[in-house]
Amino acid sequence: MKTYDVAVIGGGIAGLVAANDLARAGKTVVVLEKSAKFGGRAMTVSKNGALFNLGVHALYRGGSAEEIFLDLGLKLEGGTPLPLLSMMWGNKVIPVGKFLLSRYLSWSGRVELLGLFAKLGKVDTKSLAPVSVREWIEKQIRDPMVRNILYAFIRASSYTQAPDRQCIGPVLDQVQRSLKKKGVVYVRGGWQSIVDQLHEKAVCAGVTMESNKRVAEIRHDGIVRSLQFTDGETMNVEHVISALPVEETHRLVRDVERTALLCWKDQARNSVAACLDLCLKQLPSPKCNVVLGIDQPIFFTNQSKVTKLSEDGTSVVHIIKHNETGGTDSRKDEAYLEHMMDLIQPGWQKHVVARQFLPNMTVAHDYMHIDRKDALPGPAVPEIRGLYVAGEWASHGEILVDSAAASGRRAAQKLLQEFAGNKKNVREVISI
Repeated sequence: MKTYDVAVIGGGIAGLVAANDLARAGKTVVVLEKSAKFGGRAMTVSKNGALFNLGVHALYRGGSAEEIFLDLGLKLEGGTPLPLLSMMWGNKVIPVGKFLLSRYLSWSGRVELLGLFAKLGKVDTKSLAPVSVREWIEKQIRDPMVRNILYAFIRASSYTQAPDRQCIGPVLDQVQRSLKKKGVVYVRGGWQSIVDQLHEKAVCAGVTMESNKRVAEIRHDGIVRSLQFTDGETMNVEHVISALPVEETHRLVRDVERTALLCWKDQARNSVAACLDLCLKQLPSPKCNVVLGIDQPIFFTNQSKVTKLSEDGTSVVHIIKHNETGGTDSRKDEAYLEHMMDLIQPGWQKHVVARQFLPNMTVAHDYMHIDRKDALPGPAVPEIRGLYVAGEWASHGEILVDSAAASGRRAAQKLLQEFAGNKKNVREVISI
């Protein structure tokens, strides 16, 4: 097989960012994707003219992903959700203005809520102690309803339901970005448009893209030597970036119990959700475009209100149920989401053009949580020279796609430093 400076395993956002950075630095790179299509969980599928992401997706302005995408020359087209939203409480959908003036919120609670959102933007999230979301909220906020509202905002912006484990700093940083003007973008044409641009940029930079190529083993003796594929082929390569979930990378490495990969796998906490995506000929309640569940772990959005996600202008809407770590009953989750839709858009079933239900969808294979005992994961695997990791689980404080993109760039930069160090050592030996 052709030889390369670097093999990247996994053609999702992290792998594509790493491949682009390495190729732009003049390295020969191959991206190995086990599926027929690149993108991972950033793929978009077309059904009856509707463009469905794999669940609710949003790009946060000011995050690592936007910065890296723009640096790579991507065009980020899309729209910002309308600031007017509704709250769900007690199985009732209530416009936010009415909710704030209702009996659900006391006078002192209203004052505390206004003060909270005024202060949130000024919090130095980097200096916060590494405590859980619940511990911080319970100490900082008196009114129970105000607490519930902040829990809901954190859940919706981080796509994770784990207040007893999530670190407060990273999620508040995400909330700050979501509250800014045009802080959230729903991508035009779905996230496949970002994947396709990353793919095109990589090919133009000289990256070899191999789909339907499944790696069986990363062979090493303390130094990466080769890749073994399930089809029996072998690729000799000394530098590998695995942009797979940590448990998959863990399975590819022999003697893994002697490496940091074992610790990273054991401390990983999956974030999962049930997602129902619908294409509707019309919305029964056209003014109800964003609903934030306060006493229900749901978030509903009509992204078609602000961006194009269908060929003929029909409405593509999403509703997500955030679950605790671990699987749930998929049939009950689907019935639950349909019931929530009955409350939000009564009569919606008469207008369905296409639908997609994703049970136990992995939002993140790990996130910043208080159970992490050791150093942050990656980008290098210390015990195996030449092996690097990337993916949203290898977060250094970022969330979701920000951590995927940032980890891909970290891995590429660390690898380039190794190449530069090797050249320096060679020059020093020659001069001696």
